[in-house]
This record gives sequence, structure tokens and C-alpha cells, in this order.
Amino acid sequence: MEALDIARWQFGSMTVYHFLFVPLTIGLSFLVAVMQTISMRSRNPIAKDAWTRLTKFFGSMLIVNFGIGIATGILQEFQFGMNWSEYSRFVGDVFGAPLALEGLVAFFMESVFLGLWIFGWGRLPEKVHLLTIWCVSFGTMASAYFIVAANSFMQHPVGASINPETGRAELDPDKGGLWAILTNITTLVAFPHIIFGALLVAAAFVTGVASWHMVTHHNRARTAGLTTDEGRAHDQQARTIFRPAVRFGVIALFIAGLGLFVTGDQQGQIMFKQQPMKMASAEALCETETGASFSILTVGGPQAFHQDCGDVTHVIQVPYVTSFLATHTFDATLQGVDELQAKDLETYGTTVTDVHGEQHAADYRPNLFVTFWSFRLMIGLAVFSAVLAFWALWITRGRGEKARTSGSQVFKWFAVLSIPMPFFANAAGWVFTEMGRQPWVVVPNPDDPTVFLMTMQGVSGNPAWMVITSLTSFALLYTVLAVIWFHLMRKAALKGIPLPRRDPETQQLDTPTLSFEY
Repeated sequence: MEALDIARWQFGSMTVYHFLFVPLTIGLSFLVAVMQTISMRSRNPIAKDAWTRLTKFFGSMLIVNFGIGIATGILQEFQFGMNWSEYSRFVGDVFGAPLALEGLVAFFMESVFLGLWIFGWGRLPEKVHLLTIWCVSFGTMASAYFIVAANSFMQHPVGASINPETGRAELDPDKGGLWAILTNITTLVAFPHIIFGALLVAAAFVTGVASWHMVTHHNRARTAGLTTDEGRAHDQQARTIFRPAVRFGVIALFIAGLGLFVTGDQQGQIMFKQQPMKMASAEALCETETGASFSILTVGGPQAFHQDCGDVTHVIQVPYVTSFLATHTFDATLQGVDELQAKDLETYGTTVTDVHGEQHAADYRPNLFVTFWSFRLMIGLAVFSAVLAFWALWITRGRGEKARTSGSQVFKWFAVLSIPMPFFANAAGWVFTEMGRQPWVVVPNPDDPTVFLMTMQGVSGNPAWMVITSLTSFALLYTVLAVIWFHLMRKAALKGIPLPRRDPETQQLDTPTLSFEY
């Protein structure tokens, strides 16, 4: 295996690993802010106490996830200088601006206000304290925006030109400069899709954890008997704290699902225009077709693991759907992989020179197998969240005295199984986005094909053994971090929320402190 392949494995694996923490932080900070808002606005003391406990319960897990996410994110940026120095040299003038804004504005905001939120309980005025968690949520979203803006330049470069003296891409005021990068249409359609994806992750997390505790307390109440103090306490815990949390998570799941559907449709249409090769590969659309079908199941021989369409067989197809997804018309003509390959060979040449000065035969097709299945995994894994939402809504139906909880063990374990599925769907989405633009590290803009760079031209000139060493080191370090993260999150989630205790003299409910352990 060459240094280029190892460097790609390292960057890809670290990106996917880091992105396990990012969407949960973005989505959970928003949901925790909403929980605290509900708590502050509630006039019912029992409901107010319940939402305060839920805020602190899920807030403790937000803090753990935020901390681990920072550690993995910092290491992520080191790779640009380690293994992708030629890429950094080429786009440093462009890429550095949104990354600097992410560090100076977004990261600063979310870190400072998260500290104020943690240590401000009982010290800051109630409204000021609520504002701090909303600032954390805004900061995480701003961070995502600047990162997406930087990535979108790799998907669709705007606002820059090539300096013929240095051979570098540099901000060009005549093309809009930094403003064009921050308002890139690719960014504007990708950002809301990322945010709704993050909300889906957090909503499934809240629903899954709350469902586990609702079912557990429901069964403990029946075991102890509803005529006993212990049984009534567990029944109250299931009804007044975790049932509202389950339905709160379900509402968030529906909003996230609807948002993903709308923004995914918009993003798909943009990508068919900007990167037709990526979308043709995602549909295994080898030949140019009018009224192109959507492939539900396609199989291929060994060549399909690379780029060759020659041994691809479509098993199950839905007629006209791909054309509709691309243009909202059923009879649109879409170019296939083979025709696009011939066109790119004519436009960008039949050979490419790598970073070592060696020439290779040019191939502008991405890995067909990875692109096709990562696209379907991104969509298919989200089905778990839809089933969870409808199931949870059904078993918690009713209002007032008729409001139901459930002791279903099958639902309990399905809710737990559903928690990681949106994580995997988000990871598959990133794999599709990044693998689909290969072999480009900066894809040519169809309307202004002047700024582009191939992946084999962006890698550092490091020997393979050096890249293997860093890959092994990062793998060991990330394994340790993953074990720590899972242990802390599992411990915090299983601890649950202590049963409310009422002072016999003042009749005030006890209020727990924000803690990793409760």
C-alpha cells in the first residue's frame, strides 16, 4: 500500500471518528437549551422540577461529549500539515479563513459559555443562565457552518483564482473573495442538512435513553405494587419525568426527519449539477439514460470495487425516480459514468502527474461500490428513527389521567438499538460526500473550471512507514478515548435521575446539582 492510500485511510477514519461526537454535541446542546427554556417558563412546580432534572441529566452527557469532541477535533486539523502539506500549500490562502473564523468566533463562544452554564447554576440570574446555554447551541452551529464552508470549497470552489506565479489558489476580490466562500450555494444547502442530521442524532439519543428509563420505572412500579410508596414513586418517575422526555424526543425526531427530507432533496439537485459523476456513481448509472431509474439493489463483480461499470447488474429498480430526484421531472436525461469519464478525459487530460513527478493514467471515476452503498446506508439507517418515533408515540398515547407508559421489553431494547443508527447514517453521509468527489481533493467548478487539484497531487511526500506510524499512534489514542467516552456516557445514562424528595416542612422538591454521576 502506498503512502497516498494510507494517508487517505488515516484522514477518513479520523474524520468519521470525530464526526461521531460532533452531531450529538450540536443537536444535544439545542435540545438541552429547549428543555431549560420549558423549565423556566413552566408554572407547574412538578413540571418545572421534572424539566430541570432532565436539563441537568442530559446536560451532564453533553459536557462529556463536548470534551471528547474537542480532543479529536484538534488532532483532526494537524493532519493538513502532516499528510496533506501540498493541499495545504495549494488552498492555504482560502481554506485558512473559514477555519480561523471557526476557532476565533464559534469555538471561543461555545467553550466560554459552556463554562458559564456549568458553573453558573444558582449563581447567575435565571434568564442570564438560560442565555448561556443558547449561546453554546448557537456557537456549535456556527462552528458547523464555518467547517461546512471550508469543505464546500473542496466540493465547489468559488471566490478564488490560481496565482500563475505561485500555482496556489488565492482569494480573488473580483470573484467575491471570502464572502463568496461563506455564501457558496453548496454551503447554503449542505449546512441545514447537517444541522437536521445532528438534531436526528440527538433526538434519537434523548428518546432512546428516556424510553429505557420509562420502561424500567414502569416495571419496577408494577413489581413493587402501586399501593406502596416505592411503587408510586417509580410510577411517578415514569409518568412525570421520562414519559414527557420520550414525547419531547419524538417531536424532535419528526422535525429532524422532515427537515432532512426537504434539505436532502435540495442538496441532491445541486449535486447533480455540480458533481454529476458523484451522483451517477451513487445510482450506479453507468450509461446515459432518459427517465433514469432509481436502483434499490445493484450487484457487481470485483471490478465494481474499483471504478469499472462493466460487471454491474441492476436487480431492483424503480423507473424514472432518479431523473425526478435530479430535476423534478420524470423524463430528464442524465449522463452516465462512462460518458462523464470520456468527457473528463477530454477536458482534464489522459494523464496526471503526482506529487513525486510520476505520471499516471487519469481516471476520474470514484469507487463505485463505496459510493453506491454509503448513499443507501445514509438513507436506510434513518428508518430506525422513524420506527422508533411512531412506536414511542403509540405506547405513550393519551392525556391527563389516561396518559400511558409502557413496560414493553421489546420496545426498550429497540429504543437502545436505535440510538447509534443516526450516528452511522451521518458517518455514511460523510463517506459518500468525500469518497464521491474522488479522485479530486478540490473538484472543478463546472461554471469556472480553473481551480482544481487531484488527491494524488495534494498529499505530502512522506514515506509510507512514517504515515503507518502516525496512523497506528492515532488508532491507539482514539481507542483509549473511545473507551473513556463510552464508559462515562454509559455511566451517566444508566444512573438516571434520582427520585424527587419533598421537604415535609416546606413542601419544596429537592433540586439535584449538575453532576456526572447524580
